[in-house]
Amino acid sequence: MDGTGPDSWLFEADFEEPPQVDLRTDRAHSARVYDYLLGGKTNFPADREVGDRVLADLPAARDGAAAARAVMHRMVRRLAGRHGIRQFLDIGTGIPTAPNLHEIVQAVDPACRVVYVDNDPIVLAHSRALLSSTPEGRTAYVEGDLRDPGKFLADPALAATLDLSRPVALTLINIVHFLSDEAAHPPVRELLDALPPGSFLALTAGTADNAPEAARIGAQRYREAGIEVHTRSHAEVERFFAGLELDDPGVVLINRWHPELGEPTAQAAAEVSVYGGLARKP
Repeated sequence: MDGTGPDSWLFEADFEEPPQVDLRTDRAHSARVYDYLLGGKTNFPADREVGDRVLADLPAARDGAAAARAVMHRMVRRLAGRHGIRQFLDIGTGIPTAPNLHEIVQAVDPACRVVYVDNDPIVLAHSRALLSSTPEGRTAYVEGDLRDPGKFLADPALAATLDLSRPVALTLINIVHFLSDEAAHPPVRELLDALPPGSFLALTAGTADNAPEAARIGAQRYREAGIEVHTRSHAEVERFFAGLELDDPGVVLINRWHPELGEPTAQAAAEVSVYGGLARKP
């Protein structure tokens, strides 16, 4: 499957024009608030209002957002480079921001394949940016929700892109803290159960361990806009990796996760308040 065969319609024909979807711009969405904090332009007044309220109380929030983006780059570069992973399933993709995940991993090996999954209609509208790929590799975008993994796992575009009998990196970056334990743990486990041994989980999650007052204020600003937020302790984040083999250095604040891999990161722990980890399914 080189992206030029008869099945290429799955990834190109449906996206010749931006889909006509209701972007629901009258209410804030976590992905668009994140885009605003990153300095992006794919956001709307409701999103900017939340972002401005967060920044008014927590000026370092922009650095924290940049650190979260940077750790994703470092994690997938390590997965492709050190661990030889060539397939990636990215849930909660967010607004396309260059370089995207596929650009990072295909720079290591052009044959890497990536499926992006998100439930924000604006990501769907911009999905062509996620479908660019090297000729040797393949990318696909699937509309889906982490809370319903069975639906997107059964999507033909995913099946045409990823071989689930071979190792896959499941990336959950800055998404589980928008879900309660009851909503997050079962689908994460279902996804891991669907992947073969040798697969990896890359996950980040917000915490109040290191800066409890800042985390409380940030979560309150999101909740005021109707966005659910659940911070977790170190032990609670580690629970997502139960039964897996944690990669060095384990679950740590994201500015301490392999900063030597070259992406910029915030220096102060209070500027990130996010744990991250990478682990292999035995």
